[in-house]
Amino acid sequence: MSVVESGNERIQQRPVWNSIYRSKCISMEDAAALIYSGDNVFVSGNAASPKSFLEVLAQRKSELKNVSVYHLLLMGTDPFNQPDMRDHIRHVSFFVGGADRKAIQAHTADYLPVFLGEIPSLFYKNIIPLDVVYVMVSPPNSDGFISLGVECAASRAAIETGKVVIAQVNENVPFTYGESLVPVSKIHYFVERTEALFELARPEVGEIELKIAEYISPLIEDGSTLQLGIGGIPNAVMSALDGKKDLGVHTEMFSDGMMDMMLKGIITNKKKSLHPGYSIATFILGSKQLYDFADHNRELKLMPTELTNNPFIIAQNEKMVSINSAIEVDLTGQVCADSIGTKIYSGFGGQLDFVRGACASRNGKAIIALPSMSKGGFSRITTTLKQGAGVVTTRGDVEYVVTEYGIALLKGKTLRQRAEALIAIAHPSVREELERWNSMSNSTKGGS
Repeated sequence: MSVVESGNERIQQRPVWNSIYRSKCISMEDAAALIYSGDNVFVSGNAASPKSFLEVLAQRKSELKNVSVYHLLLMGTDPFNQPDMRDHIRHVSFFVGGADRKAIQAHTADYLPVFLGEIPSLFYKNIIPLDVVYVMVSPPNSDGFISLGVECAASRAAIETGKVVIAQVNENVPFTYGESLVPVSKIHYFVERTEALFELARPEVGEIELKIAEYISPLIEDGSTLQLGIGGIPNAVMSALDGKKDLGVHTEMFSDGMMDMMLKGIITNKKKSLHPGYSIATFILGSKQLYDFADHNRELKLMPTELTNNPFIIAQNEKMVSINSAIEVDLTGQVCADSIGTKIYSGFGGQLDFVRGACASRNGKAIIALPSMSKGGFSRITTTLKQGAGVVTTRGDVEYVVTEYGIALLKGKTLRQRAEALIAIAHPSVREELERWNSMSNSTKGGS
């Protein structure tokens, strides 16, 4: 707020952006009324999933037909997962989670397979034209900028290409820096509604995860830059890094574990060859403590996925180490991470983006880590992938595979050598079966 002199009076003037902002404020119901039949709608996801807005929109189902709602990971419950919603409002998910998995498997919602780093190009190239964009943001700062807060990802591209852009101003959204700042003038309408951000509880870490972390820890040198995903294994790895020095972060998801390592001084970002001094991420997901930590934290920068997930940019980080999980790995090294047979479970995410970036990095390493057995008692090191399963990381890209029984370095190995290395880290109860299949199969012998 500026101050001007008027005679003997001092008059406080609100900045120009404030009157523009106020003139654009509407109710959530009015925002939902801006969506018409046939529209393509983008909404923010992850911790910024707009629960209240989706519920209001669902109440308009009888007025709407063939509305597609695009998003990344959707948190919370799905108000569109109703039998009578099918022809009215339909999810299109870039990454499937608990909220929409059943609907996608029941074909009442859709999964769009795409690398996370390529989602913005779908909007910029008008492959998916966006009619309405709804994102959750922080309150504006004194300069008239809002922040995308906990999810930059594809939201910036959506804002820049959407015909109608609506921002829900939520006081619980942290003000983050990097490429997440948007001037008030870029937004068509604002909805002021404060609600709790979705939180992700820290996954339980058991003996298997700790053993896997024990194998991975020596692969991470001092000065390495890390990318880790969601789950017990990444959390176990982060807990095993005490004593490491000057680690850095270039990742998709910034988590509680990364916050802990920054507070401990393990992550300093001092030795990064790209963006030294800063942790780089595209979204933040975890506890309220994490969101408070991110608020006005100059050492953390959020970037859109076309930057965070570009393998050529990732590779500019020396000693880049990517750590991702999988559903199953076959004896040739093919990695399935998005489906159980034909049933979609999650999505491509950025696994291959970071595998390729880490492998191209000077002294980088790409690690696929998984328990040797599923919770249902099936081997996750398999002779072949399940029928209909998708390959997320090809056998030409895979480098390290780690289970609680050891490390298999597949890069530079023949099919026969790969099979032998993977059988050695499979669960002991299935090794004989895998060896027997391998001895009779041509698929791991190059056709010989």
